[in-house]
Amino acid sequence: MSVVPIRLFGDPVLRSPAAEVVDFDKELHKLVRDLTDTMRDAPGVGLAAPQLGVSLRVFTYWVDDELGHLVNPSLDLSDEQQDGEEGCLSVPGLSFECRRAQRVVAKGQNMYGEPITIEGSDLLARCVQHETDHLDGVLFIDRLDPKTRKEAMKAIRESDWFGVDPVQVKVSPHEQSSRWL
Repeated sequence: MSVVPIRLFGDPVLRSPAAEVVDFDKELHKLVRDLTDTMRDAPGVGLAAPQLGVSLRVFTYWVDDELGHLVNPSLDLSDEQQDGEEGCLSVPGLSFECRRAQRVVAKGQNMYGEPITIEGSDLLARCVQHETDHLDGVLFIDRLDPKTRKEAMKAIRESDWFGVDPVQVKVSPHEQSSRWL
């Protein structure tokens, strides 16, 4: 079991778009294991690589006893919306009402590079959207209405974890496109 510290709000890696995965190697397999172990230990329903300080487009999820992961996701969202409580392991102890698409079809790859599709609604749809946002440098608090976002920022500033110094960002040792540097 490999549980890794989760990056907290304020860490720059959480606001940076992650690089597309191009190497489906042992390093990626270890990252998926670390994400899974850390998510389950937290416990959480999803965890994205940037939350562990790794700027790659991969996340894990654990919803309704379904455990999985997705690499390089692209989403197709329903027009129908849902409102619900949403929290984040990088914003511990806080949750707020957040609007998301009711259904999602997410396409990407597994850790072996094979194509996969995840279809879901309700909590699974919320989780997939939340984790994909992390890969784009977006936090759920960015999706709150202005009044709720102001309340969230106040609660974050008053939390005992706010202002903790972030640690060094890990990057893949494999060659990456210059657009991600």
